[in-house]
Amino acid sequence: MLSSELTVQAIRLAEQLLQLFADAEVKGLLALMWLQQSRSQARLDAAGDVVLLAEQNRALWDQQLIRQGIELIEQALQAGRVGPYALQAAIAAVHAESPSAGQTDWAQIVALYDLLYRLQPSAVVALNRAVAICQQQGAEAALALLLPLQPQLASYHLYYAALADCYKKSQQPEQAQQALSQALALCQQEPERRLLQRQLQQLQR
Repeated sequence: MLSSELTVQAIRLAEQLLQLFADAEVKGLLALMWLQQSRSQARLDAAGDVVLLAEQNRALWDQQLIRQGIELIEQALQAGRVGPYALQAAIAAVHAESPSAGQTDWAQIVALYDLLYRLQPSAVVALNRAVAICQQQGAEAALALLLPLQPQLASYHLYYAALADCYKKSQQPEQAQQALSQALALCQQEPERRLLQRQLQQLQR
């Protein structure tokens, strides 16, 4: 996770880049950075522990940055041909516009991931698409997509965290515990490790 100072510097550079090259993908990059930064105050709790997107206090989200990001990504999408940054920003915009996690338009997010995967057919994009499908179509549909990704994402802790969530939702607690244990073994950042440990302890009760 980038430090606040590095994030501010990166955004400043992207703003300067936009002044030089005002194409759709540069707009998408800056919009994505603004939208991600808009949630910075809600990502950690007072103890420094990670707060998942679905559980974040949306009153802490920076509405000015959200408005800027949405306006810029709309400009990028209207410009015609878009690339991966613009599509990622569009996904972030759908989250930002949702009044609550339960009101998220997952069908739209899945459709955007479909487009992103055509442009950028990576295992990580496939993972994120499967997470969205879990929300839209259920855990069983997501597991069918996640399991074949294991060889490509065997060293990626977020893959096992997503797998654990789907196993938990499909009433397979033992498999969920195994996946969380693997995620914990691979995770290096302490705030994320504490989150995984709490999730594992909840399953073991």
